[in-house]
Amino acid sequence: MSPARRKEAGSDERSPVKPVRLKDVAAHLGLSPTTVSLVMNRSPAARGIPPETQDRVRAAAAELGYRPNFIARSLRRQRSFAVGVLLPEISEGYAAGVLAGIEDQLLQDGYFYLVAGHHSKPDLFDDYLQLLTERSVEGLILVNTPLHEPLPLPAVVVAGHREMTGVTNVAIDHQVAARLALAHLAELGHRRIAFFKGHAHSADTEARWQAIVAASTELGLEIDPRLTLQLSGEPAGEQFSPEEGYREGHVFGRKLLEAGERFTALFAFNDVSAIGAMRALSEAGMRIPDDVAVVGFDDILSAAFQNPSLTTVRQPLHEMGRRAAAELLHKLGAPGEESPPAITIEPTLVVRDSTGPAPGDA
Repeated sequence: MSPARRKEAGSDERSPVKPVRLKDVAAHLGLSPTTVSLVMNRSPAARGIPPETQDRVRAAAAELGYRPNFIARSLRRQRSFAVGVLLPEISEGYAAGVLAGIEDQLLQDGYFYLVAGHHSKPDLFDDYLQLLTERSVEGLILVNTPLHEPLPLPAVVVAGHREMTGVTNVAIDHQVAARLALAHLAELGHRRIAFFKGHAHSADTEARWQAIVAASTELGLEIDPRLTLQLSGEPAGEQFSPEEGYREGHVFGRKLLEAGERFTALFAFNDVSAIGAMRALSEAGMRIPDDVAVVGFDDILSAAFQNPSLTTVRQPLHEMGRRAAAELLHKLGAPGEESPPAITIEPTLVVRDSTGPAPGDA
């Protein structure tokens, strides 16, 4: 046996596998390395490349086993391409809808995000803010988190209502939202309307309530303090979850009934409390919407699948998250350029089965 064959048969030595380079993918496709780089790094400039070409690039990269070197890219540009997201809690419903929009926009532009839930605890918020800064995030997106002082990084706030230098607030038009819901109930003949006001930790609470007061005055509706309950937002355990929200709506629904004041409609602060209240009303023998009409807020996924399905003011949560991420990336790409203090998103009313005409004896 020749020495070469003996080495092949008896040795475990292997030739090192040469990593696939970006130039290899470009040569395989007959494209320029620049084109391949733009596609693989999800650069905004890649939007000018035909979708079929982008698909070919990604397919070839998967076939050849090529992966972009993110660390090299970061070192070369001295950037982390990471964004920090802070919100009260990470759960279904509102938070999930906004996060999905944030993620879609960041992924499209080649960014990654780190997310943390501060549970409305100021000390935890400060700790997470420091941790995210230490991990070199380039900017911050705050979701449903009241902001009281400027941040050390470019920032966008979803459901923000305080004007602050360098911060852009993304929020729905609460005036329009309140009028849509209350005009719908008024047109159905409802005059005795109960309200769930938002809990103190929510950034939307005061803005939405002021909008409700203004819309009620405009429509000639009287707000009865005895039919107005403020959600506590206090968890039974370590954190406030959607399950807690359903439970709280159920408790507050019973409180409305125990107050002994007649009402024919309920406008809840959010969908989860509305759904909890509907269960309490049904358990008390009241028919929805024949005896009491119920309107929620947000249009979470499960709202359409309740029995009856929930009429609600739809916040375009995905769009709000996407716009927040797009605005933050604009800030990062054009430092020093003046950015808008606010971006207003229009809500819509989704009429389903939980609202109907007021009872004849109302």
